[in-house]
Amino acid sequence: MSSFNKVIVMGNLTRTPELRSTPGGTQVCDITVAVNENWTDQGGKAQERVTFVDVTVWGKTAETVCRWKKQGDAVLIEGRLQQDKWVDKESGKNRTKLKVVAENVRFVGSKGAGEGQASGAGGQRGQASRGQPASRGQSSRGAPADEDFPPRGDDDYATSMPPGPEGEPPF
Repeated sequence: MSSFNKVIVMGNLTRTPELRSTPGGTQVCDITVAVNENWTDQGGKAQERVTFVDVTVWGKTAETVCRWKKQGDAVLIEGRLQQDKWVDKESGKNRTKLKVVAENVRFVGSKGAGEGQASGAGGQRGQASRGQPASRGQSSRGAPADEDFPPRGDDDYATSMPPGPEGEPPF
């Protein structure tokens, strides 16, 4: 039997991400994304429900998220579902938790874009850190080449996924 495990979630960060390291030195951060659902009920009254999604981000992507994002910022997460299992130390009962493991994080929205806020993260630009030539305002090491960083407006800053066909973002 074949299976498919893919999740795409867009929402706002509930807290400013904090970077930590595993004993092996791998960077990781755990974030929670608030996803709002709005609808009108049968009586014509506006309704809203918020779902909180726990996400784990690894490696360079975790570093980028922690550097440029803060509480309230919008992100689009592409990843996979993973179920964590453990035994509760206090009660001794088995516990489980379903979360998303991020494979790609995009910075969305233009909130404050004119003031130097990060406004995008995609798969094409900023690939210099993976051995590709530097592009638009980046040094050969993938770092910002000037003080005008994070990108402004519609510019993108890459996180983790390689570009799709012909250098296009994978979405």
